[in-house]
Amino acid sequence: MVTPDQRSRECIRRYFGFRTTSPRRRRGQGTLSWPGCCFGNELSIRTVFWAYHEAPRFGAAENAMCVCDGGERGALHQKGASGQPYLWARLDRKPNKLAEKRFKNFLHSKQNSKEFFWNVEEDFKPVPECWIPAKEIEQLNGNPMPDENGHIPGWVPVEKNNKQYCWHSSVVNYEFEVALVLKHHPDDPGLLEISAVPLSDLLEQTLELIGTNINGNPYGLGSKKHPLHLLIPHGAFQIRNLPTLKHNDLLSWFEGCREGKIEGIVWHCNDGCLIKVHRHHLGLCWPIPDTYMNSKPVIINMNLNKYDHAFDTKSLFNLLSKIDNQKFGRLRDIILDV
Repeated sequence: MVTPDQRSRECIRRYFGFRTTSPRRRRGQGTLSWPGCCFGNELSIRTVFWAYHEAPRFGAAENAMCVCDGGERGALHQKGASGQPYLWARLDRKPNKLAEKRFKNFLHSKQNSKEFFWNVEEDFKPVPECWIPAKEIEQLNGNPMPDENGHIPGWVPVEKNNKQYCWHSSVVNYEFEVALVLKHHPDDPGLLEISAVPLSDLLEQTLELIGTNINGNPYGLGSKKHPLHLLIPHGAFQIRNLPTLKHNDLLSWFEGCREGKIEGIVWHCNDGCLIKVHRHHLGLCWPIPDTYMNSKPVIINMNLNKYDHAFDTKSLFNLLSKIDNQKFGRLRDIILDV
């Protein structure tokens, strides 16, 4: 893993004005059920998403889609007495208007050295009964407490009949306990692969949802008539030619390097901290027309013959099985045979 020393981390703070975060202090993001983060077990990149730091630290209640603040992420967790793996989506509990106004006034007050007191039972909007708080959220008298942003990070299970999470549910099949995942081909690092991965292989991981109806679709997946969505495990993509931790070098890398055509970089540190630099921190645009992810060929690995009975004919699993073993020049070239 790339592990910036304390001096390097202070350089990042000084240049970009953001703080590093520990998995024990959550900032507020999603889980597989699936959550968010970036790519990489060493210095990692997230060509299409955010980063999250705590998904792997959720317990059984955690769910899988555990990360995400601004993106559609999730984490994999187990739901119900049966222990069936389940996909969960990030849903933060937020303060109501009166409490939010009081909190903002406190933050802008010149005398804000005193602690702000929340009444969790009265200050926050209701959440679905199935909602669970993120595992390591601070508790007070049995109630989960908000983070420094005034939110209580948590998760809800992705159900097929919930229209709010229809794109999330399109990439998971609970009957066969599999999910649609995009990652490097195991035998060719220069090739991407779309495959059906057992949910049991994704437990306690966080993933990012990408596709037609997510965050402007920077990878050009699918179409309005035939939408296509996929999950990407956070930490699956690593940076080979790492820029130095200097403002101008990072700026040049994002602007002039082919590998820099991504959304951001996340450093994974030995102490569990994640340090993120987003293009926006450098005044750069995202999304961009020509991403690094779309410069790689992709192969479909979707042989469903090993399953006892057929998938729904309209499911993405079935549609991708019709182009099984086909190779495309880039993600945006994939055409579903509907």
